[in-house]
Amino acid sequence: MAWRQNRWFRRWLIVIVFWLVPVMIVAVREIQDEMAYNTVDLNNALTTWTFTDAQRAAGAPARCHGKPDEARSAGCPADVLAANAPRQQEAINLYAVRKSTLASYLWHAFVGYWVVPAAFIFAVGLVIAGIRRALRRPPAVKSPVNH
Repeated sequence: MAWRQNRWFRRWLIVIVFWLVPVMIVAVREIQDEMAYNTVDLNNALTTWTFTDAQRAAGAPARCHGKPDEARSAGCPADVLAANAPRQQEAINLYAVRKSTLASYLWHAFVGYWVVPAAFIFAVGLVIAGIRRALRRPPAVKSPVNH
């Protein structure tokens, strides 16, 4: 009998759990797509090198390839590493900002697409349950007043 009284609550739980599935599918795909783009962009920024004419003439492009650690181990000149370091650090910082922005966006989407609808449906269920309970009770019997 206790389950019958809370039937709306069980239905609410089933609805929000099933609604969570498509919300999470969209979130996971969004994370995968966005982070794949961000990772490729970061990799391109870290493996792209700019050289002056003097550095090109000295043969720096042959030794400066890959990420900064790979280039350093391959014998890339320190002046080329130093000249490209600010741009590469900016790319790393931008990647961190993109990750935090994505996390913030996904949190707001989760709240907006799952928490708020779940709370709204729960509130509607409470109101309907309260109205049904109020209508189910018999009216109070007034005792006759003796004059």
